[in-house]
Amino acid sequence: MTGHLAPARGPSFGIMTAPAQVAYDDVLRVWREADGIPQIEHAWLFDHLMPLGGDPNGPTFEGWTLLSALAARTERLRLGVLVTSNRFRPPALLAKIAATVDVVSGGRLEFGIGVGSRPDAPRARREYAAHGLPFHDSTHAVESLAEACTIIRRLWTETAPFDFHGDHHHLTGAFCSPKPLQRPCPPILIGGQATPTLRVAAEHADRWNMPGGSIDKAIERSTALDRLCNEIGRNPAEITRSIVLPVSYDRPEDTRNTIRAALDGGFSHIVLGLHAPYPTAVARWAADTIIVPLSDKITTP
Repeated sequence: MTGHLAPARGPSFGIMTAPAQVAYDDVLRVWREADGIPQIEHAWLFDHLMPLGGDPNGPTFEGWTLLSALAARTERLRLGVLVTSNRFRPPALLAKIAATVDVVSGGRLEFGIGVGSRPDAPRARREYAAHGLPFHDSTHAVESLAEACTIIRRLWTETAPFDFHGDHHHLTGAFCSPKPLQRPCPPILIGGQATPTLRVAAEHADRWNMPGGSIDKAIERSTALDRLCNEIGRNPAEITRSIVLPVSYDRPEDTRNTIRAALDGGFSHIVLGLHAPYPTAVARWAADTIIVPLSDKITTP
C-alpha cells in the first residue's frame, strides 16, 4: 500500500475544519459528508489546545485524538493534522500515535508536522504555559523538528530497536510496533514558511504546506524551497506543493480566483479552509461551487 497520491494526475482538493468553537457532531457531519464526495480527496484538522479566535475560553478538541475518531467513521478520505506542533509531543510518542491512526484509518494518514506556534502569536503562545509545555526559541524548535523527522521515519521503517542521541532528543532501544500500514511509511508533510523550516522540508518532506498568506508570498517561498533542494542535490519536483486557502461562503468566485492563481503558481495540493459554523451540506457546496467550476485546471491520469 502506497502513501502517495499519483504524482502526475493534476491537483487534489481537500478541506480543513479547525476543531475549535465547534461541537464534535458538527465536525463529524462535515467529514462524513465529504467522505462521499469524490472531488474532495483529503481532510484536515489543526493542532492547537486552545482557540485561536472567538471566545478565548471556548472549546478546542485535541487534534490527534479527534483525528483517530474521524478515521474510524470515514472510509475514503485521506486525513491528517495540518500541522502537528512538534513542541507538544516527544517524537517517538508521536510516531506511535500516528502509526495507530494509520492502522485505524486503513492506511489513509497524511502526516503533517511543523515547528509549532510562532513566538509572536499570543493566542497560540498561551497554550504552552497553560499546559505546562516548554516554549524554546526558534533555533531550538527547528533543530528539534529535523531530529523528529529522522526519528519518526526510522521508527516507521526500521525493524530492529535503535538508539538515537541528538542535540535535543535521546532514545534507547526505540521501536514502533505496529508499523503504519502504508509502505514504506505515510507521506510526510511539513508546514511553514521560514527559511530554516524550508531547509528541513527540503531534506525530509514529501509535501510542503504554505499555511496561508498571499499567493505571491507562497510562490516566493516555493521558489526558495526549490533553491534549498538544489543545494542538497534533491529534485524539487519530488515535493508536492500544498496551500491552505480560506473559503468565502458569500464570494465563491473570489475563492476560485485565488485557487486558480495558486494552481498557476505550482501548488497542486489545495486545502479549502471551511470556517464554522458550517452550513448544511457545506462539503457538497464546496465541491459543486468551488471545485467543479475549476475543471479546466483539473486533469485526470
